[in-house]
Amino acid sequence: MRNDAVLPGVSASGMGLRLSQKFVFLLFLSGLVTLCFGALFFLPDTMRLKRIFLSKNENPAVTVGSDNVLSKKVPGDPEHQRAGLKGGEGATVKLKVSRKPSVTHGARTVERSVGSRAQDEWSPAKAHEPAARDERVTSAAQNGQRGSAYSYETFKKCLLKPPLGKNKGTPSDSETLQRREKVKEMMKFAWDNYKRYAWGKNELRPLTKNGHIGNMFGGLRGASIVDSLDTLYIMGLMEEYEEAKEWIQDNLDLNSNGEASLFEVNIRYVGGLLSAYYLTGAEIFKQKVLELGEKLLPAFNTPTGIPRGVINLGSGTSWSWGWASAGSSILAEFGTLHLEFVHLSELSRNPLFTEKVMNIRKLLNKIEKPHGLYPNFLSPVSGNWVQHHVSIGGLGDSFYEYLIKSFLMSDKMDQEAQKMYYSAMEAIEANLVQKSPGGLTYVAEWRGGILDHKMGHLACFSGGMIGIGADDGPAEQKQHYLDLAAEITHTCHESYSRSATKLGPEAFRFDAGAEATATRLSDRYYILRPEVIESYMYMWRLTHDPKYREWGWEAVEALEKHCRVEAGFSGIRDVYASTVSHDNMQQSFFLITLILHHLLEKSVSLRLLRNVFFFISKSSLCFLALYVWII
Repeated sequence: MRNDAVLPGVSASGMGLRLSQKFVFLLFLSGLVTLCFGALFFLPDTMRLKRIFLSKNENPAVTVGSDNVLSKKVPGDPEHQRAGLKGGEGATVKLKVSRKPSVTHGARTVERSVGSRAQDEWSPAKAHEPAARDERVTSAAQNGQRGSAYSYETFKKCLLKPPLGKNKGTPSDSETLQRREKVKEMMKFAWDNYKRYAWGKNELRPLTKNGHIGNMFGGLRGASIVDSLDTLYIMGLMEEYEEAKEWIQDNLDLNSNGEASLFEVNIRYVGGLLSAYYLTGAEIFKQKVLELGEKLLPAFNTPTGIPRGVINLGSGTSWSWGWASAGSSILAEFGTLHLEFVHLSELSRNPLFTEKVMNIRKLLNKIEKPHGLYPNFLSPVSGNWVQHHVSIGGLGDSFYEYLIKSFLMSDKMDQEAQKMYYSAMEAIEANLVQKSPGGLTYVAEWRGGILDHKMGHLACFSGGMIGIGADDGPAEQKQHYLDLAAEITHTCHESYSRSATKLGPEAFRFDAGAEATATRLSDRYYILRPEVIESYMYMWRLTHDPKYREWGWEAVEALEKHCRVEAGFSGIRDVYASTVSHDNMQQSFFLITLILHHLLEKSVSLRLLRNVFFFISKSSLCFLALYVWII
């Protein structure tokens, strides 16, 4: 026993307070502190006082008002199981979304930087006024305008400024006009048959003339309807658009209890509804997309905040794909959320959506990247890479696309996205970009340091991506990036022109004597994917080289000849077979392919509204070229 033992309740010195007295004193003191601290938040709205206590990463302008509170494929190897399309923020981010309540990117940026001068012509000088804009908007916030958030009417003033050239974009030559009308006829044919045989289902089976639901969307229905909204609207098929809108109003039930792909639901449903809302202002699209967005949030409940790939939309439970190595999440899936989630925050005034995707950025910036590359598999538990497999095709693709588009969408304020994109491009060029013996430039895959000389159809989006990013990299690299974009797009065209059908295979190789051709039976199919056409469209807008329009028209003719059947359009099983075998599926994203063709034949004027339109999802893909890169 220690010799300095004391009586219970008495300090070692014999002069302290009893325990009961200490408890009363501490209780009183803590109550006083709490009262004083809390009083600050009952004072009139004083931004200086609140900034003392609010976290630096908290945005006081983005709050959830009482009226806005949210209530709580292809068979084969793993990269082909994502039968759809391609597929957060650290302290150093310079988006200005944290300290200044008025300066965010996306739709709110539109309100302050575009909508405020909606009647003015765009000019390069006006595109770089951050200091003046920050001062102006901060002043507005201090004058009690913090609650205005997103205003569609303000946005519409900019959006509906005539973006087309002379005669509302009507081509001056009859051939181009006839081609555009032909693509519009194809869209109406595809839509009419979907409506006749598969209305309300996710996709049309044109051979058997019935609908397909599938298991990617967790019980959600109408994927083709949601995917078609912006295409119908832009093509001027207003009767069909109204039919689609009415179905969404009356029949799009989000109270499903199925197992959904987070990625697919985001790019098709969230992206489709967002683009429809921004184009039209119809409140039903906003209502539905906010309800659906909330249902996706539980997927982020992991130790790292990296979402898992599959979520039950009813219970909120989530898990990783069974084929994903060691329960990992997929780069192209958790990296293809940023654009949509930023806009969910804008529309809901709830910062949680943006915080979720900024956290992804924060983790990716922190972890080591082999040779500067981003592998495709990441553990949502440990936050470490699971395999060193790198690809800009399946499993990786749209992560890179969303970086450059996030930068452009933010009115070039998202400097973190800019840095990540150009660093990734430098690593891709150093490690993956190759030249074939026949002189074709392609992007190989990387497996732990060993190159796999294969390029997927999904990777063919990269020609357009590199093209739209050419302006904002190092000045001395601009022409180099444009040349690289043209070379990759040319290679993807070769993958089409070297097949019997003039349509490209799912993957093509550059080894064992192969040059842009599929060498495996499992890679010979074509499921109406749009990525090659996407690059044609961007390169046409950027260069006005007529070959891109001609290449697009070649694809239209091939689609008509080999994919059009009695009741719609179908993918084919072997692009090298002169007698085609159809797969009996009109993918919902095929309707996006048609808007890309339509835009190739569209005559438009210069109006670079980048800070408006890069919210468009992978599902809605690149129809935004009607307003962005409109040359």
